[in-house]
Amino acid sequence: MDKLQIEGGQPLNGEVRISGAKNAALPILCAALLTEAPLQLSEVPHLHDVATMLKLLSHMGVQVERSDTHHATLHAQHIAHQEAPYDMVKTMRASILVLGPLLARFGKARVSLPGGCAIGSRPVDLHIKGLQAMGADIHIAHGYIEAHCQHLPGKRLRGARILMEMVTVTGTENLMMAAALADGTTVLENAAREPEVVDLAECLIKMGARIEGAGTDVITIHGVDALHGAAHAIVCDRIEAGTYMVAAAMAGGEVTLRNARADLLEAVIEKLRDAGAQVTHAADSITVKSNGAMQSVNLRTAPHPAFPTDMQAQFMALNTVAKGVASVTETIFENRFMHVQELQRLGAHIEVEGHTAIVRGVHCLDGATVMATDLRASACLVLAALVARGETTIERIYHLDRGYERLEEKLTALGARIKRIH
Repeated sequence: MDKLQIEGGQPLNGEVRISGAKNAALPILCAALLTEAPLQLSEVPHLHDVATMLKLLSHMGVQVERSDTHHATLHAQHIAHQEAPYDMVKTMRASILVLGPLLARFGKARVSLPGGCAIGSRPVDLHIKGLQAMGADIHIAHGYIEAHCQHLPGKRLRGARILMEMVTVTGTENLMMAAALADGTTVLENAAREPEVVDLAECLIKMGARIEGAGTDVITIHGVDALHGAAHAIVCDRIEAGTYMVAAAMAGGEVTLRNARADLLEAVIEKLRDAGAQVTHAADSITVKSNGAMQSVNLRTAPHPAFPTDMQAQFMALNTVAKGVASVTETIFENRFMHVQELQRLGAHIEVEGHTAIVRGVHCLDGATVMATDLRASACLVLAALVARGETTIERIYHLDRGYERLEEKLTALGARIKRIH
């Protein structure tokens, strides 16, 4: 199993190109199931989760062509299997995103209950309730979601007004894709507003879908008879960008992010400026300049456009070496403080009280062997290791490969001393 070795204490300088967003790519790959025509995608990130999704779609019968690492054409003309088996989805919760498209186009689907990071409960009941409101007959048996709408006119889902009890990104995406081919109009209330939801909507619109309100908490989808092919570039990964921004702030130096959009990172940029970093931006780039001396910042995660839960761990790493005391409150996932124990192995001073962590900055962290527990916790440990004294070894980095493309190569190009051990 691969691990990373990092020698801390090096400032970061130079440029890094931000990849396409994993959390946008996964639902957009599933959108290929909605049409018989080819879907051409660019800025597809080269990640383990993306490879897993492409393998799943290929299993179903989707023809996948890769002209290079970041371009893919998906042709779902002949789908032999409307099933997502457990062996192919057990490591990735996003596999649930095939449910809506399969049900909408073929009138039936059988999808294993998904797996993924162990950061807390991410129930699929909101997906199921929404599809049931659209007329689907759904039951769970032997670990599978079995759904069909064979009893409906034309075997098509019907439009409905759906009020989601809580904000769910994948739930919004799944229902939006299902509604694109439904009979009538669907209104999603309390919808997720994340940029990745907007990117999926923009791709669906290029395919012929009629969608209004993406980016707000009310999305209206007027169902159409069929969708057609399209070409779409995946939006840049705001979480990858945010991670490199925090790295530059902590390590010191000046780093420019290419293919990065400041309008997707307003809450993160505000907190970095509060911490003492200089942040400037242009149309498609962001520059972070820092002397490495940070001030503690309080933060509370919440759905977009508030502070993203996927940046909580990275800012906790920043607070461990910042001046002062900060509170970090997690409101999205109930088990997303698993990185605390590993940060403490590096010398961090953190106390957890319920959903809040109290972080007291220390003068310096010390290198040690730590273990990654989930995707963003892995990134948090890398950031801490970049500023720790001596060498840090991070084990179980397969989590990192799920969400960060060529992380050690990009950091090395910025001046970090980091290497992968096979």
